[in-house]
Amino acid sequence: MRHTSATPQPHCESRDFQMGPMNRTPLPFLRPYLYGGLSPRARPEVARAYNAVRTRTLAALSSESLGPLPVEKQIRIDTLRNHRPLASYHPRLEEVSSDSTAIPLRDFISKYERIQETQPELVDVFGQKLQVMLQEKNLPEQWRKENFVNVQKVMRRGDWVYFKGQPHRTKAGELSLLVKFPPQWLAPCLHHVPETVESVVTLARNPHVNQLTRKQPGDTLRLRAVIYAHIRKSLVRDGFLEVETPILDAKAGGAIARPFETVANDISKTTIRLRIAPELNLKRLIVGGQDRIFEIGRAFRNEGIDNTHNPEFSTCEFYEVGATLPELMERTEKLINGLNSAVELHRPTSYPSLTKLEDIDFTTPFKQLRFIPTIEKATGMEIPPLRTEKTLDQLIAMFGKLRIPLPTNPTLPRLLETLAEIYIEPLCTDAPTWITHHPEVLSPLAKSYSDVLSNGQVVAPRAELFIDGREYVNTYEEENSPFEQRKKFLAQLHHHPPESESDREIDESYLEVLEWGMPPTGGWGCGLDRLVMLFACRRRIADVLPFGSLRHVVSLSRNSLSSQ
Repeated sequence: MRHTSATPQPHCESRDFQMGPMNRTPLPFLRPYLYGGLSPRARPEVARAYNAVRTRTLAALSSESLGPLPVEKQIRIDTLRNHRPLASYHPRLEEVSSDSTAIPLRDFISKYERIQETQPELVDVFGQKLQVMLQEKNLPEQWRKENFVNVQKVMRRGDWVYFKGQPHRTKAGELSLLVKFPPQWLAPCLHHVPETVESVVTLARNPHVNQLTRKQPGDTLRLRAVIYAHIRKSLVRDGFLEVETPILDAKAGGAIARPFETVANDISKTTIRLRIAPELNLKRLIVGGQDRIFEIGRAFRNEGIDNTHNPEFSTCEFYEVGATLPELMERTEKLINGLNSAVELHRPTSYPSLTKLEDIDFTTPFKQLRFIPTIEKATGMEIPPLRTEKTLDQLIAMFGKLRIPLPTNPTLPRLLETLAEIYIEPLCTDAPTWITHHPEVLSPLAKSYSDVLSNGQVVAPRAELFIDGREYVNTYEEENSPFEQRKKFLAQLHHHPPESESDREIDESYLEVLEWGMPPTGGWGCGLDRLVMLFACRRRIADVLPFGSLRHVVSLSRNSLSSQ
Protein backbone atom coordinates (compact mmCIF):
# COMPACT_ATOMS: atom_id res chain seq x y z
CA MET A 1 0.00 0.00 0.00
CA ARG A 2 1.08 3.56 -0.54
CA HIS A 3 1.15 5.95 2.38
CA THR A 4 1.06 9.65 2.96
CA SER A 5 1.71 11.96 5.88
CA ALA A 6 -1.32 14.17 6.19
CA THR A 7 -4.77 13.50 7.60
CA PRO A 8 -7.62 13.55 5.07
CA GLN A 9 -10.50 15.88 5.62
CA PRO A 10 -13.59 13.83 6.55
CA HIS A 11 -16.25 13.51 3.91
CA CYS A 12 -18.63 16.40 4.46
CA GLU A 13 -22.36 16.24 4.08
CA SER A 14 -24.88 18.96 4.82
CA ARG A 15 -28.52 18.36 5.73
CA ASP A 16 -29.35 22.05 5.91
CA PHE A 17 -29.42 22.72 2.21
CA GLN A 18 -31.44 20.94 -0.45
CA MET A 19 -30.76 21.66 -4.10
CA GLY A 20 -33.00 20.69 -6.95
CA PRO A 21 -32.27 20.78 -10.67
CA MET A 22 -30.04 23.69 -11.67
CA ASN A 23 -32.74 25.20 -13.89
CA ARG A 24 -35.20 25.59 -11.00
CA THR A 25 -34.08 27.35 -7.83
CA PRO A 26 -30.28 27.33 -7.49
CA LEU A 27 -29.12 28.92 -4.26
CA PRO A 28 -28.12 32.53 -5.04
CA PHE A 29 -25.11 32.61 -2.71
CA LEU A 30 -23.58 29.61 -4.56
CA ARG A 31 -23.65 31.23 -7.98
CA PRO A 32 -20.05 32.53 -7.92
CA TYR A 33 -18.87 28.95 -7.35
CA LEU A 34 -21.26 27.19 -9.68
CA TYR A 35 -20.82 29.41 -12.67
CA GLY A 36 -17.20 30.59 -12.27
CA GLY A 37 -15.78 33.89 -13.44
CA LEU A 38 -16.14 35.62 -10.08
CA SER A 39 -13.81 35.71 -7.08
CA PRO A 40 -14.86 33.23 -4.32
CA ARG A 41 -16.63 34.75 -1.38
CA ALA A 42 -14.70 34.85 1.86
CA ARG A 43 -17.52 33.87 4.25
CA PRO A 44 -16.63 30.40 5.68
CA GLU A 45 -20.25 29.32 6.11
CA VAL A 46 -20.82 29.92 2.39
CA ALA A 47 -17.74 27.92 1.48
CA ARG A 48 -18.82 25.04 3.69
CA ALA A 49 -22.26 24.99 2.14
CA TYR A 50 -20.79 25.03 -1.34
CA ASN A 51 -18.44 22.15 -0.57
CA ALA A 52 -21.31 20.07 0.81
CA VAL A 53 -23.49 20.69 -2.24
CA ARG A 54 -20.60 20.05 -4.61
CA THR A 55 -19.78 16.71 -2.94
CA ARG A 56 -23.36 15.50 -3.18
CA THR A 57 -23.67 16.71 -6.77
CA LEU A 58 -20.48 14.90 -7.76
CA ALA A 59 -21.76 11.72 -6.16
CA ALA A 60 -25.01 11.99 -8.10
CA LEU A 61 -23.26 12.66 -11.38
CA SER A 62 -20.41 10.21 -10.90
CA SER A 63 -21.91 7.53 -13.13
CA GLU A 64 -22.34 10.06 -15.93
CA SER A 65 -18.79 11.45 -15.66
CA LEU A 66 -16.95 8.14 -15.86
CA GLY A 67 -17.54 7.61 -19.56
CA PRO A 68 -17.45 4.22 -21.30
CA LEU A 69 -15.64 1.67 -19.15
CA PRO A 70 -13.97 -1.65 -19.86
CA VAL A 71 -15.38 -4.55 -17.87
CA GLU A 72 -12.49 -4.77 -15.39
CA LYS A 73 -12.61 -1.08 -14.53
CA GLN A 74 -16.40 -1.19 -14.21
CA ILE A 75 -16.14 -4.04 -11.69
CA ARG A 76 -13.58 -2.08 -9.69
CA ILE A 77 -15.73 1.05 -9.64
CA ASP A 78 -18.80 -0.93 -8.60
CA THR A 79 -16.79 -2.45 -5.73
CA LEU A 80 -15.71 0.98 -4.56
CA ARG A 81 -19.21 2.43 -4.91
CA ASN A 82 -20.77 -0.38 -2.90
CA HIS A 83 -18.45 0.40 0.00
CA ARG A 84 -18.89 4.17 0.07
CA PRO A 85 -19.75 7.10 -2.29
CA LEU A 86 -17.18 7.54 -5.07
CA ALA A 87 -16.81 11.23 -4.25
CA SER A 88 -15.41 10.36 -0.82
CA TYR A 89 -12.39 8.45 -2.12
CA HIS A 90 -10.41 11.59 -3.00
CA PRO A 91 -10.60 13.87 0.08
CA ARG A 92 -8.69 17.03 0.72
CA LEU A 93 -5.92 16.92 3.32
CA GLU A 94 -5.76 18.75 6.60
CA GLU A 95 -2.73 19.41 8.77
CA VAL A 96 -1.45 16.38 10.66
CA SER A 97 -3.11 16.18 14.07
CA SER A 98 -1.10 17.14 17.15
CA ASP A 99 -1.30 13.63 18.64
CA SER A 100 0.99 12.16 15.96
CA THR A 101 4.35 12.88 14.38
CA ALA A 102 4.85 12.94 10.61
CA ILE A 103 8.24 11.64 9.43
CA PRO A 104 9.68 10.34 6.14
CA LEU A 105 9.93 6.58 5.78
CA ARG A 106 13.73 6.66 5.76
CA ASP A 107 13.76 8.58 9.07
CA PHE A 108 11.18 6.17 10.50
CA ILE A 109 13.42 3.19 9.73
CA SER A 110 16.49 4.96 11.09
CA LYS A 111 14.74 6.01 14.32
CA TYR A 112 13.00 2.73 15.10
CA GLU A 113 15.17 0.06 13.49
CA ARG A 114 16.42 -1.13 16.90
CA ILE A 115 13.07 -1.34 18.72
CA GLN A 116 11.99 -4.71 20.09
CA GLU A 117 8.42 -3.85 21.11
CA THR A 118 5.60 -1.48 20.23
CA GLN A 119 6.36 2.18 20.83
CA PRO A 120 3.69 4.41 22.46
CA GLU A 121 3.95 7.41 20.12
CA LEU A 122 1.63 7.82 17.13
CA VAL A 123 3.34 8.23 13.78
CA ASP A 124 2.38 9.20 10.26
CA VAL A 125 4.91 7.87 7.75
CA PHE A 126 5.77 9.37 4.37
CA GLY A 127 6.77 6.69 1.89
CA GLN A 128 5.73 3.65 -0.09
CA LYS A 129 7.39 0.52 1.27
CA LEU A 130 6.61 -0.33 4.89
CA GLN A 131 4.68 -3.25 6.34
CA VAL A 132 1.39 -2.13 7.87
CA MET A 133 -0.37 -4.29 10.46
CA LEU A 134 -4.13 -3.78 10.21
CA GLN A 135 -5.80 -5.84 12.96
CA GLU A 136 -9.49 -5.65 13.78
CA LYS A 137 -8.91 -5.72 17.56
CA ASN A 138 -6.83 -2.51 17.44
CA LEU A 139 -9.52 -0.41 15.72
CA PRO A 140 -12.56 1.41 17.19
CA GLU A 141 -15.38 -1.08 17.92
CA GLN A 142 -18.14 0.72 16.02
CA TRP A 143 -16.01 1.15 12.93
CA ARG A 144 -14.69 -2.41 12.75
CA LYS A 145 -18.16 -3.94 12.96
CA GLU A 146 -19.32 -1.99 9.94
CA ASN A 147 -16.20 -1.60 7.83
CA PHE A 148 -13.34 -3.99 8.60
CA VAL A 149 -14.43 -6.83 6.31
CA ASN A 150 -15.37 -4.44 3.50
CA VAL A 151 -12.04 -2.63 3.71
CA GLN A 152 -10.21 -5.91 3.27
CA LYS A 153 -12.29 -6.65 0.18
CA VAL A 154 -11.99 -3.20 -1.37
CA MET A 155 -8.36 -2.29 -0.63
CA ARG A 156 -5.89 -3.52 -3.23
CA ARG A 157 -2.42 -2.99 -4.62
CA GLY A 158 -1.89 0.48 -6.04
CA ASP A 159 -4.30 2.32 -3.70
CA TRP A 160 -3.11 5.39 -1.81
CA VAL A 161 -4.35 4.83 1.75
CA TYR A 162 -3.71 6.83 4.90
CA PHE A 163 -2.64 4.90 8.00
CA LYS A 164 -1.79 6.19 11.47
CA GLY A 165 -0.34 4.03 14.19
CA GLN A 166 2.59 3.00 16.36
CA PRO A 167 6.07 1.72 15.47
CA HIS A 168 6.01 -2.05 16.00
CA ARG A 169 8.28 -5.08 15.68
CA THR A 170 6.53 -8.26 14.49
CA LYS A 171 7.25 -11.74 15.79
CA ALA A 172 9.12 -12.37 12.54
CA GLY A 173 11.34 -9.39 13.40
CA GLU A 174 10.08 -6.97 10.73
CA LEU A 175 9.69 -3.27 11.50
CA SER A 176 6.07 -2.28 10.91
CA LEU A 177 3.37 0.28 11.59
CA LEU A 178 0.68 -1.02 13.96
CA VAL A 179 -2.48 0.76 12.79
CA LYS A 180 -4.58 2.31 15.58
CA PHE A 181 -7.08 4.35 13.57
CA PRO A 182 -9.42 3.49 10.69
CA PRO A 183 -7.60 3.65 7.32
CA GLN A 184 -8.81 6.28 4.88
CA TRP A 185 -8.50 6.27 1.11
CA LEU A 186 -6.69 9.15 -0.54
CA ALA A 187 -6.77 7.84 -4.12
CA PRO A 188 -7.87 4.34 -5.14
CA CYS A 189 -6.29 2.72 -8.18
CA LEU A 190 -8.93 1.89 -10.79
CA HIS A 191 -6.64 -0.42 -12.74
CA HIS A 192 -5.19 -3.80 -11.96
CA VAL A 193 -1.51 -3.44 -11.05
CA PRO A 194 0.23 -6.64 -12.16
CA GLU A 195 3.10 -8.17 -10.23
CA THR A 196 5.30 -8.06 -13.32
CA VAL A 197 5.08 -6.80 -16.90
CA GLU A 198 7.20 -8.56 -19.49
CA SER A 199 6.38 -6.36 -22.48
CA VAL A 200 9.14 -3.81 -23.06
CA VAL A 201 6.77 -1.77 -25.24
CA THR A 202 4.13 -1.61 -22.50
CA LEU A 203 6.69 -0.46 -19.93
CA ALA A 204 8.13 2.16 -22.28
CA ARG A 205 4.72 3.60 -23.11
CA ASN A 206 3.50 3.55 -19.51
CA PRO A 207 6.29 4.89 -17.26
CA HIS A 208 3.98 4.90 -14.23
CA VAL A 209 3.36 1.16 -14.68
CA ASN A 210 7.10 0.67 -15.03
CA GLN A 211 7.58 2.38 -11.66
CA LEU A 212 4.80 0.37 -9.98
CA THR A 213 5.95 -3.06 -11.15
CA ARG A 214 9.75 -2.82 -11.11
CA LYS A 215 12.35 -1.63 -8.59
CA GLN A 216 14.93 -0.41 -11.09
CA PRO A 217 13.18 2.79 -12.27
CA GLY A 218 12.85 4.20 -8.76
CA ASP A 219 16.36 3.12 -7.84
CA THR A 220 17.68 4.82 -10.98
CA LEU A 221 15.96 8.05 -9.96
CA ARG A 222 17.71 7.91 -6.59
CA LEU A 223 21.05 7.14 -8.25
CA ARG A 224 20.64 10.18 -10.49
CA ALA A 225 19.89 12.33 -7.45
CA VAL A 226 23.07 11.12 -5.69
CA ILE A 227 25.16 11.92 -8.78
CA TYR A 228 23.69 15.41 -9.15
CA ALA A 229 24.06 16.13 -5.44
CA HIS A 230 27.71 15.04 -5.37
CA ILE A 231 28.67 17.12 -8.40
CA ARG A 232 26.84 20.16 -7.07
CA LYS A 233 28.31 19.78 -3.58
CA SER A 234 31.86 19.31 -4.92
CA LEU A 235 31.74 22.38 -7.14
CA VAL A 236 30.12 24.60 -4.52
CA ARG A 237 32.72 23.46 -1.97
CA ASP A 238 35.45 24.55 -4.40
CA GLY A 239 34.01 28.04 -4.74
CA PHE A 240 31.83 27.67 -7.86
CA LEU A 241 28.58 29.61 -8.16
CA GLU A 242 25.57 27.79 -9.62
CA VAL A 243 23.77 29.81 -12.31
CA GLU A 244 21.07 29.44 -14.94
CA THR A 245 21.23 30.58 -18.57
CA PRO A 246 18.50 30.79 -21.25
CA ILE A 247 17.28 27.62 -22.93
CA LEU A 248 15.57 29.60 -25.71
CA ASP A 249 17.73 31.95 -27.77
CA ALA A 250 18.09 33.34 -31.29
CA LYS A 251 21.28 31.27 -31.63
CA ALA A 252 21.60 27.67 -30.47
CA GLY A 253 25.31 28.24 -29.74
CA GLY A 254 28.09 26.34 -28.05
CA ALA A 255 28.52 23.26 -30.24
CA ILE A 256 28.18 21.84 -33.74
CA ALA A 257 24.73 20.26 -33.99
CA ARG A 258 21.34 20.76 -35.59
CA PRO A 259 19.04 22.73 -33.26
CA PHE A 260 15.32 22.53 -32.60
CA GLU A 261 13.53 25.62 -33.89
CA THR A 262 10.29 27.31 -32.94
CA VAL A 263 8.70 30.75 -33.29
CA ALA A 264 8.21 33.43 -30.65
CA ASN A 265 4.83 34.92 -31.57
CA ASP A 266 5.17 37.94 -29.27
CA ILE A 267 8.55 38.92 -30.71
CA SER A 268 7.50 39.61 -34.29
CA LYS A 269 7.29 35.87 -34.91
CA THR A 270 11.06 35.59 -34.57
CA THR A 271 12.64 32.19 -35.11
CA ILE A 272 14.27 30.98 -31.90
CA ARG A 273 16.16 27.81 -31.02
CA LEU A 274 16.53 25.48 -28.09
CA ARG A 275 20.10 25.65 -26.90
CA ILE A 276 22.58 23.03 -28.05
CA ALA A 277 24.74 23.83 -25.02
CA PRO A 278 24.86 26.56 -22.35
CA GLU A 279 28.50 27.33 -23.18
CA LEU A 280 28.32 30.71 -24.88
CA ASN A 281 26.03 32.29 -22.30
CA LEU A 282 28.10 30.92 -19.42
CA LYS A 283 31.18 32.56 -20.93
CA ARG A 284 29.24 35.81 -21.13
CA LEU A 285 28.95 35.61 -17.34
CA ILE A 286 32.71 35.06 -17.09
CA VAL A 287 33.25 38.23 -19.11
CA GLY A 288 30.85 39.94 -16.72
CA GLY A 289 33.17 39.29 -13.79
CA GLN A 290 32.36 35.82 -12.41
CA ASP A 291 35.43 33.64 -11.91
CA ARG A 292 33.96 30.20 -11.13
CA ILE A 293 30.47 29.25 -12.31
CA PHE A 294 28.57 26.11 -13.25
CA GLU A 295 25.16 25.06 -14.54
CA ILE A 296 23.28 21.77 -14.38
CA GLY A 297 20.52 21.76 -16.96
CA ARG A 298 19.02 20.52 -20.21
CA ALA A 299 20.37 20.79 -23.74
CA PHE A 300 18.75 19.84 -27.05
CA ARG A 301 20.13 18.52 -30.35
CA ASN A 302 17.81 17.72 -33.23
CA GLU A 303 19.74 14.67 -34.30
CA GLY A 304 19.74 10.89 -34.02
CA ILE A 305 18.38 8.68 -31.25
CA ASP A 306 20.45 5.63 -30.37
CA ASN A 307 21.72 3.71 -27.35
CA THR A 308 23.82 6.62 -26.07
CA HIS A 309 22.11 9.69 -27.57
CA ASN A 310 18.76 11.36 -26.96
CA PRO A 311 17.75 14.73 -28.46
CA GLU A 312 16.99 16.07 -24.97
CA PHE A 313 19.67 15.40 -22.39
CA SER A 314 21.14 16.63 -19.10
CA THR A 315 24.54 18.28 -18.89
CA CYS A 316 26.80 20.01 -16.40
CA GLU A 317 29.25 22.71 -17.47
CA PHE A 318 31.65 24.77 -15.40
CA TYR A 319 34.06 27.60 -16.21
CA GLU A 320 37.05 28.56 -14.13
CA VAL A 321 39.16 31.65 -14.71
CA GLY A 322 42.87 30.86 -14.86
CA ALA A 323 42.48 27.08 -15.11
CA THR A 324 44.92 25.28 -17.42
CA LEU A 325 44.33 21.91 -19.08
CA PRO A 326 46.34 19.92 -16.49
CA GLU A 327 44.40 21.61 -13.69
CA LEU A 328 41.07 20.85 -15.39
CA MET A 329 42.05 17.21 -15.78
CA GLU A 330 43.14 16.97 -12.15
CA ARG A 331 39.87 18.50 -10.94
CA THR A 332 37.93 16.04 -13.10
CA GLU A 333 39.80 13.01 -11.78
CA LYS A 334 39.16 14.12 -8.21
CA LEU A 335 35.47 14.65 -8.97
CA ILE A 336 34.96 11.28 -10.71
CA ASN A 337 36.92 9.37 -8.07
CA GLY A 338 34.85 10.97 -5.31
CA LEU A 339 31.64 10.34 -7.23
CA ASN A 340 32.43 6.64 -7.47
CA SER A 341 32.89 6.49 -3.69
CA ALA A 342 29.66 8.43 -3.04
CA VAL A 343 27.65 6.19 -5.36
CA GLU A 344 28.89 3.02 -3.70
CA LEU A 345 28.27 4.44 -0.22
CA HIS A 346 24.55 4.92 -0.96
CA ARG A 347 24.04 1.80 -3.08
CA PRO A 348 22.86 -0.61 -0.31
CA THR A 349 20.07 1.67 0.94
CA SER A 350 19.14 3.83 -2.06
CA TYR A 351 19.40 1.61 -5.17
CA PRO A 352 20.11 -2.01 -4.18
CA SER A 353 18.44 -3.43 -7.30
CA LEU A 354 20.99 -1.81 -9.65
CA THR A 355 24.01 -3.81 -10.74
CA LYS A 356 27.23 -2.71 -9.09
CA LEU A 357 29.90 -1.23 -11.31
CA GLU A 358 32.79 -3.68 -11.45
CA ASP A 359 36.22 -3.95 -13.06
CA ILE A 360 36.87 -0.22 -13.48
CA ASP A 361 39.76 1.20 -11.49
CA PHE A 362 39.23 4.88 -10.67
CA THR A 363 42.67 5.28 -9.16
CA THR A 364 44.25 8.58 -10.20
CA PRO A 365 45.97 9.77 -12.31
CA PHE A 366 44.05 8.43 -15.31
CA LYS A 367 45.77 7.15 -18.46
CA GLN A 368 46.40 9.71 -21.26
CA LEU A 369 46.59 9.29 -25.06
CA ARG A 370 47.56 12.16 -27.36
CA PHE A 371 45.32 12.36 -30.40
CA ILE A 372 47.78 12.60 -33.32
CA PRO A 373 50.69 10.48 -31.96
CA THR A 374 48.29 7.65 -31.01
CA ILE A 375 46.76 7.47 -34.50
CA GLU A 376 50.17 7.62 -36.16
CA LYS A 377 51.50 4.83 -33.95
CA ALA A 378 48.47 2.62 -34.62
CA THR A 379 48.46 3.15 -38.41
CA GLY A 380 52.19 3.41 -39.00
CA MET A 381 51.46 6.52 -41.10
CA GLU A 382 51.88 10.24 -40.45
CA ILE A 383 48.84 12.48 -40.48
CA PRO A 384 49.47 15.16 -43.15
CA PRO A 385 49.79 18.84 -42.13
CA LEU A 386 46.26 19.97 -41.24
CA ARG A 387 46.47 23.60 -42.34
CA THR A 388 47.10 23.23 -46.08
CA GLU A 389 44.78 23.20 -49.10
CA LYS A 390 45.82 19.62 -49.86
CA THR A 391 44.99 18.27 -46.40
CA LEU A 392 41.56 16.90 -47.29
CA ASP A 393 42.79 15.05 -50.38
CA GLN A 394 45.77 13.67 -48.46
CA LEU A 395 43.58 12.36 -45.66
CA ILE A 396 41.17 10.74 -48.14
CA ALA A 397 44.19 9.06 -49.75
CA MET A 398 45.28 7.88 -46.29
CA PHE A 399 41.85 6.27 -45.80
CA GLY A 400 42.33 4.46 -49.10
CA LYS A 401 45.71 3.06 -48.06
CA LEU A 402 44.25 1.94 -44.74
CA ARG A 403 41.21 0.46 -46.54
CA ILE A 404 38.81 2.38 -44.32
CA PRO A 405 35.39 3.35 -45.76
CA LEU A 406 34.93 7.10 -45.98
CA PRO A 407 32.28 8.62 -43.69
CA THR A 408 29.24 10.34 -45.17
CA ASN A 409 30.17 13.85 -46.29
CA PRO A 410 33.92 13.37 -45.66
CA THR A 411 34.92 16.77 -44.30
CA LEU A 412 38.23 17.23 -42.53
CA PRO A 413 36.67 17.07 -39.03
CA ARG A 414 34.68 13.92 -39.87
CA LEU A 415 37.73 12.16 -41.26
CA LEU A 416 39.73 12.91 -38.11
CA GLU A 417 36.85 11.82 -35.87
CA THR A 418 36.58 8.55 -37.79
CA LEU A 419 40.28 7.84 -37.28
CA ALA A 420 39.85 8.50 -33.55
CA GLU A 421 36.87 6.13 -33.34
CA ILE A 422 38.86 3.35 -35.01
CA TYR A 423 42.34 3.75 -33.53
CA ILE A 424 42.01 5.59 -30.19
CA GLU A 425 38.65 4.90 -28.55
CA PRO A 426 39.14 1.08 -28.45
CA LEU A 427 42.17 1.76 -26.23
CA CYS A 428 39.95 3.46 -23.63
CA THR A 429 38.14 0.43 -22.21
CA ASP A 430 40.38 -0.99 -19.49
CA ALA A 431 40.54 2.15 -17.30
CA PRO A 432 39.38 5.79 -17.35
CA THR A 433 41.43 7.33 -20.18
CA TRP A 434 42.04 10.84 -21.46
CA ILE A 435 42.28 11.56 -25.20
CA THR A 436 44.19 14.84 -25.32
CA HIS A 437 45.46 17.56 -27.66
CA HIS A 438 42.92 17.30 -30.46
CA PRO A 439 43.60 18.96 -33.83
CA GLU A 440 42.55 22.59 -33.91
CA VAL A 441 39.85 21.92 -36.51
CA LEU A 442 37.95 19.73 -34.00
CA SER A 443 37.89 22.42 -31.31
CA PRO A 444 36.58 25.74 -32.69
CA LEU A 445 35.97 27.29 -29.25
CA ALA A 446 39.30 26.27 -27.70
CA LYS A 447 42.67 27.96 -27.82
CA SER A 448 45.30 26.39 -30.11
CA TYR A 449 49.06 26.13 -30.42
CA SER A 450 51.80 24.20 -32.24
CA ASP A 451 52.55 21.02 -30.29
CA VAL A 452 56.03 19.52 -30.53
CA LEU A 453 54.78 16.11 -29.33
CA SER A 454 52.27 16.08 -32.20
CA ASN A 455 54.87 16.65 -34.91
CA GLY A 456 54.37 20.40 -34.78
CA GLN A 457 50.67 20.18 -35.73
CA VAL A 458 48.35 22.93 -34.45
CA VAL A 459 46.29 21.40 -31.66
CA ALA A 460 43.94 22.51 -28.88
CA PRO A 461 44.71 22.21 -25.15
CA ARG A 462 41.71 19.91 -24.91
CA ALA A 463 40.95 16.54 -23.30
CA GLU A 464 38.07 14.06 -23.50
CA LEU A 465 37.57 11.51 -20.72
CA PHE A 466 36.52 8.02 -21.82
CA ILE A 467 35.37 5.33 -19.39
CA ASP A 468 34.63 1.82 -20.62
CA GLY A 469 34.80 3.03 -24.22
CA ARG A 470 32.39 5.97 -23.86
CA GLU A 471 33.02 9.70 -23.67
CA TYR A 472 31.94 11.40 -20.45
CA VAL A 473 33.84 14.69 -20.12
CA ASN A 474 35.06 17.30 -22.60
CA THR A 475 37.33 20.04 -21.25
CA TYR A 476 39.67 22.66 -22.72
CA GLU A 477 41.23 26.07 -22.37
CA GLU A 478 38.81 28.55 -23.92
CA GLU A 479 39.65 30.76 -26.87
CA ASN A 480 39.46 34.31 -25.48
CA SER A 481 40.78 36.30 -28.47
CA PRO A 482 37.98 37.82 -30.57
CA PHE A 483 40.32 37.86 -33.57
CA GLU A 484 41.21 34.16 -33.38
CA GLN A 485 37.65 33.22 -32.52
CA ARG A 486 36.36 34.92 -35.68
CA LYS A 487 38.82 32.90 -37.77
CA LYS A 488 37.68 29.70 -36.12
CA PHE A 489 33.99 30.51 -36.63
CA LEU A 490 34.68 31.08 -40.34
CA ALA A 491 36.64 27.83 -40.56
CA GLN A 492 33.77 26.07 -38.82
CA LEU A 493 31.36 27.28 -41.52
CA HIS A 494 33.79 26.08 -44.18
CA HIS A 495 33.99 22.56 -42.78
CA HIS A 496 30.31 22.33 -41.80
CA PRO A 497 28.22 23.93 -44.58
CA PRO A 498 25.07 25.48 -43.06
CA GLU A 499 21.67 24.07 -43.96
CA SER A 500 19.91 27.44 -44.06
CA GLU A 501 20.80 30.98 -45.01
CA SER A 502 20.39 32.17 -41.41
CA ASP A 503 23.06 29.69 -40.27
CA ARG A 504 25.66 31.33 -42.52
CA GLU A 505 26.06 34.15 -40.04
CA ILE A 506 28.65 33.78 -37.32
CA ASP A 507 27.73 34.75 -33.77
CA GLU A 508 28.68 38.44 -33.81
CA SER A 509 27.11 39.00 -30.38
CA TYR A 510 29.47 36.46 -28.83
CA LEU A 511 32.47 37.98 -30.58
CA GLU A 512 31.43 41.37 -29.26
CA VAL A 513 31.37 39.95 -25.74
CA LEU A 514 34.95 38.70 -26.19
CA GLU A 515 35.91 42.23 -27.23
CA TRP A 516 35.07 43.33 -23.69
CA GLY A 517 37.83 41.06 -22.46
CA MET A 518 37.54 37.46 -21.32
CA PRO A 519 40.41 36.30 -19.08
CA PRO A 520 42.16 32.98 -19.71
CA THR A 521 39.51 30.43 -18.73
CA GLY A 522 39.14 26.68 -18.53
CA GLY A 523 35.83 25.12 -19.56
CA TRP A 524 34.35 21.73 -18.71
CA GLY A 525 31.28 19.77 -19.81
CA CYS A 526 29.86 16.39 -18.79
CA GLY A 527 26.84 14.38 -19.99
CA LEU A 528 24.97 13.48 -16.81
CA ASP A 529 22.71 10.85 -18.37
CA ARG A 530 25.81 8.90 -19.36
CA LEU A 531 27.12 9.08 -15.81
CA VAL A 532 23.86 7.54 -14.63
CA MET A 533 24.26 4.84 -17.29
CA LEU A 534 27.79 4.16 -16.08
CA PHE A 535 26.97 3.70 -12.40
CA ALA A 536 23.67 1.88 -13.12
CA CYS A 537 25.53 -0.49 -15.49
CA ARG A 538 23.05 0.20 -18.31
CA ARG A 539 23.93 0.20 -21.99
CA ARG A 540 20.93 2.22 -23.23
CA ILE A 541 20.25 5.84 -22.34
CA ALA A 542 16.49 5.13 -22.49
CA ASP A 543 16.90 2.82 -19.47
CA VAL A 544 18.02 5.65 -17.18
CA LEU A 545 15.54 8.32 -18.33
CA PRO A 546 12.32 8.36 -16.26
CA PHE A 547 10.21 8.60 -19.42
CA GLY A 548 12.55 6.87 -21.84
CA SER A 549 13.91 8.37 -25.05
CA LEU A 550 12.13 10.96 -27.17
CA ARG A 551 10.48 8.13 -29.11
CA HIS A 552 8.89 6.86 -25.90
CA VAL A 553 7.77 10.35 -24.85
CA VAL A 554 6.12 10.98 -28.23
CA SER A 555 4.50 7.54 -28.13
CA LEU A 556 3.17 8.24 -24.64
CA SER A 557 1.53 11.47 -25.82
CA ARG A 558 0.01 9.76 -28.86
CA ASN A 559 -1.44 7.04 -26.64
CA SER A 560 -3.06 9.71 -24.46
CA LEU A 561 -4.56 11.47 -27.47
CA SER A 562 -5.86 8.28 -29.02
CA SER A 563 -7.56 7.27 -25.76
CA GLN A 564 -9.54 10.50 -25.52
